[in-house]
Amino acid sequence: MDHSSAGDARLVEAALCGDKDAFAALVTRHWATAVALAARVLGTPDLARDAAQEAAVAAMVGLDRLRAPGRFGAWFCGITLNVARGWVRQLRAERPAAILDQAPDRASHEPGPDERAELAELAATVRAAVAQLADGQRDAILLFYLQGLTHREVAAELAISVGAVKARLHQARAALTPALVPLTSGPPVPLSRTKEPVMTTTARGPAWAEVSVTDIRCSDDSNPLNRQHVILLDERDGPRRLPIWVGPAEATVLAMSLQAVETPRPMTYQMAAGLLDACGSRVSEVRITRLADTVFYAVVVVDGPAGQREVDARPSDAINLALVAGAPILADGTLLDDPRAGRRDEWQDLPSGTAALAAEAAEWRRRFAPTASQHVGPGGQGQVQK
Repeated sequence: MDHSSAGDARLVEAALCGDKDAFAALVTRHWATAVALAARVLGTPDLARDAAQEAAVAAMVGLDRLRAPGRFGAWFCGITLNVARGWVRQLRAERPAAILDQAPDRASHEPGPDERAELAELAATVRAAVAQLADGQRDAILLFYLQGLTHREVAAELAISVGAVKARLHQARAALTPALVPLTSGPPVPLSRTKEPVMTTTARGPAWAEVSVTDIRCSDDSNPLNRQHVILLDERDGPRRLPIWVGPAEATVLAMSLQAVETPRPMTYQMAAGLLDACGSRVSEVRITRLADTVFYAVVVVDGPAGQREVDARPSDAINLALVAGAPILADGTLLDDPRAGRRDEWQDLPSGTAALAAEAAEWRRRFAPTASQHVGPGGQGQVQK
């Protein structure tokens, strides 16, 4: 077996069969990330490496308890973090009692029994909500928020692009909001490290409401090309909804993004985001700007070396690009109040098709993708796409 190219799941299987080199390859692959995480807790790379070594021993002993072999990296990093945190707790406990007695009148900040019970119930609710996410979204949430990895570290751990990580986090936040909003006593707060704009107003322009894709509705038809598809954009912190009718191809790709379906090669919107990144630019936001007759219009706002530019786009393309790039989606507030925007009320009777579309696309790829992707060249000869 070529250990350098084998996936984590295959290496775990080989290690369980006694292949020591396979386990060494697993630890080496995720060593830098584990040490970086431990260093944040312990404050020194030397102690961090010691913690990672102890975690490696624990992982080797408990490898048969790993339920998801393909997630060895996240598991190993979690063990390392637990070791590091355990050392910190031990160091604190071993401090001289005299230090602790310097302020005998200081009020205890430890939570009481009632607060502990409330925190435990809150944690259980959050874990249950996270467990309902799609696999890709759940992994991104756990690595980014629980283990504290950066976007680039999560991307390296999951073997995806930084844009895909941001897209998964954006999708996960949108999916978690309905379940977690009741836990807050005040207005809903987005699950994010930084404050995200919900409504912005320009000096001369409209008020922009942040929206997220919550569902794709589609009609029933044996021929996918004959189906009708509607993207539902829900106001992030409000009750308003904007339905936009789109084509089958755009709806299918959008469903694959929402369900975090992995593809062996970058698709069109992933390539577009990659090209922007290669040029030192990024998608800062997407705006659904207006409705003319029956047609919606949108722009993609790009920040680059030459400053900020707005690029005209179809809403279906702009929204797909926003999900891949992890950029917020804004809609002109007047559109959310415009009765013409929901002119075709039959979308309300259409069933949800997000999961079905993604599963159908994955099945078609599995059944009909050749071992080497082929296409017909200009001269009519079959060519292998590398």
